[in-house]
Amino acid sequence: MKKALLAATVVASALTATLIVAPAANAGDRSAVPFTEATVTAGADGSFALAWEAPGSKRVEIRANGKVVAKGGAQGRAVVTGLPAADRQWFDFTPQHGQGLRLADRLIKLDGTTNFRDAGGYRTTTGQWVRMGEVYRSDALARLTPNDLAKLRRLHVRTVFDLRMEDERSKDADKVPAGAGYVVADVFAGSGSFQTMPRTPDEAVKAMVDAERAMVSGTGGKKAYAQVFEGIERDRARSVLFHCTAGKDRTGWAGATLLTALGVPRATVEADYLASNDYRRAANDAILSHLPAQQAAVYKPLLDVRPEYLNAGYDEVEATYGSFDRYLKDGLGIDARELKQLKKDLLVG
Repeated sequence: MKKALLAATVVASALTATLIVAPAANAGDRSAVPFTEATVTAGADGSFALAWEAPGSKRVEIRANGKVVAKGGAQGRAVVTGLPAADRQWFDFTPQHGQGLRLADRLIKLDGTTNFRDAGGYRTTTGQWVRMGEVYRSDALARLTPNDLAKLRRLHVRTVFDLRMEDERSKDADKVPAGAGYVVADVFAGSGSFQTMPRTPDEAVKAMVDAERAMVSGTGGKKAYAQVFEGIERDRARSVLFHCTAGKDRTGWAGATLLTALGVPRATVEADYLASNDYRRAANDAILSHLPAQQAAVYKPLLDVRPEYLNAGYDEVEATYGSFDRYLKDGLGIDARELKQLKKDLLVG
């Protein structure tokens, strides 16, 4: 399975939309950030669709490049056109009262990746928001172009965590922006995951579920994700990037763990995890279209991300550690002080 799956997951595609999923407004919520929802979606034509909800705020202004590009009341939508080209177009959402948000489309458009996106921009259960531009997640970096690398330098990517196995790294070595540190954090080091090719769709699903569990309780997984968290917590001059081959499974659990630790609701975490199906849809469809029907049926579960995969990770946390907080502490070595500092660094509000 290993060679076949890795070969199948290196095809690139592009998707231009991003969704920020927010928990429902709470009548007693007095957080410093009044926004319960905020969305920036980049269109293929260079336009940007904006949407927001800020209950209790009579006026909201949105600026780009220092100029007001949209405004409205507590709830609004707008389409912005004619902005100059930029590596990322940022929008400052400013309410009448309270703290604002600085948001961008989640997708980072690169020629050599398909699933490179910002890990931030989500609302927590306390009404805080995860900062954008601090932590990124991606598929493999082997096909980055010189222009891609220059763009990542301008985005201040300082540390790259490679979650892949040794043969993946040897076959498709990362291209890392100049000046950035490179850290091997092999999630499956020493495990028996992905050693044989499944023969049926059910076997493929089981392989993915078993792999998700190994990410949580396996020696390699615990060490790798501890490295990632330590790197994020220590590098106050971020940005930090973690990635695997397709940016969906090992990377998906890293993203889910980070967002859960920061207090993002489970439903939002799942939506972010499942977004890989959208970002990789064209690539996955292209792979499956070139396979005989029986083989495609076996491959599809390997190319997908599914709720049952993510749930297997959370179930393993519960079975092995009893709670997510104990997983952070005993599995990844993140104590209460470090978690508090991580939230201070990465949350707004």
